[in-house]
Amino acid sequence: MDNATVQAPVSTTTKHVTFRIWRQDGPEAPGHFDEFRVPYNKGANVISCLMEIQRNPVTTDGRKVSPAIYDAACLEEVCGSCAMNVNGRVRMACSALIDRIIGDGEPIITLEPMKKFPVSRDLAVDRSRMFEALKRVKAWINIDGTHNLGPGPRQSQGDHTVMYKLSTCITCGSCLEACPQVTVDNDFMGAAAISQARLFNMNPTGKMNAEERVRGLMGPGGIQDCGKAQNCVKVCPKEIPLTTSIAAMSREVTKQVIKDIFFDLGGEKTSAGGPG
Repeated sequence: MDNATVQAPVSTTTKHVTFRIWRQDGPEAPGHFDEFRVPYNKGANVISCLMEIQRNPVTTDGRKVSPAIYDAACLEEVCGSCAMNVNGRVRMACSALIDRIIGDGEPIITLEPMKKFPVSRDLAVDRSRMFEALKRVKAWINIDGTHNLGPGPRQSQGDHTVMYKLSTCITCGSCLEACPQVTVDNDFMGAAAISQARLFNMNPTGKMNAEERVRGLMGPGGIQDCGKAQNCVKVCPKEIPLTTSIAAMSREVTKQVIKDIFFDLGGEKTSAGGPG
């Protein structure tokens, strides 16, 4: 027998992953699912599979359709734009590895847009409510950049460590998506803005506007609407201690309310029982 003519058998079976992707042409348009099959590749993530579908957007029933629309930029869990629901759980699509999602056999992965934000198209959503909440709590430092201000105030190592962790927020919206108090038609600001208010109030320069940020947490849609479900801290891709921030800012709001009760805006004590 001529060994040169012997060939190894070629496998005709290739493992595939089936994606059920939500399709919606606009905020008011009706939606539906399209199914696509892509070859399984070890180490692939959801975004790489969406890119594969973009190259050949043919459904499992043979229809040529438009590529699925989704947000993505950094592809390394920094920009926060690719957050979506993967098999019913909000997560970053760039760090959602297929191997960790699927099991044995022919897996099916369902991709849906976040439900607490208006849909722009398909998997892309409008996160404007998050940025409006950041404006409400003045999540920035007011400084005059027209001249050299010199070195900033000193910070303790403990404060710096806490502030660094809070500063890693990527405004992905996962905390709002998981929060039972947030709905698409209410105005609860959510954990991200509350935590950012804490961050900038801890800043030595930001403390000048601390009361404004605390007052931004008060009123309709403010921190008092938080139900303490703690879902936010479970889904945060950066593991930010959001519930700790909520507790800290709740204390600040309570102190501000007490000040408002017993002191007028000029800092003078209001009339009350007792001598004086």
